[in-house]
Amino acid sequence: MPKTRKLTLMALLTAIALTVFVIENQIPAPVPVPGVKLGLANIVTLITMKLLGKREAGAVLLVRVLMGSMFAGSPSTLLFSAAGGLLAYLVMCLTAGVFEENQLWIVSALAGVAHNAGQLAACVFVVKTPGVFAYAPVLAASGVITGVFTGLAAQYLLKALKKTKF
Repeated sequence: MPKTRKLTLMALLTAIALTVFVIENQIPAPVPVPGVKLGLANIVTLITMKLLGKREAGAVLLVRVLMGSMFAGSPSTLLFSAAGGLLAYLVMCLTAGVFEENQLWIVSALAGVAHNAGQLAACVFVVKTPGVFAYAPVLAASGVITGVFTGLAAQYLLKALKKTKF
């Protein structure tokens, strides 16, 4: 793929991820549990990883986290998003090549759990209370559920994009 086309596609994917992130922050949580959200912007990270590669997905994620915290958050948003995003990204990098493309939902579920673990670790760092880890089972379950949802969405979107010879 030509360099200019790749850069343009990365910018487009970043803008989509940022838009989805900002919109999702305006929607009430699907369940009344603090910290639980769908993580729809991760669909874009998964698609970027499959279409363009791991480094490019990392760059899109980094820009989305930085700009998302500026547009829709605070310094704590940056800390929690960065911690969760980094762990989720590392898990995606380690597992994306292990599972078939029709098993992208597994990669996403594992990344969802990792994202919540990163956020919990950041929370413990901020509040200096390891008791926050008691919340881990709830966040692990939500990470699996939301991860499967976003992974299936990415999987079907990727399939549709390939049909259009994107």
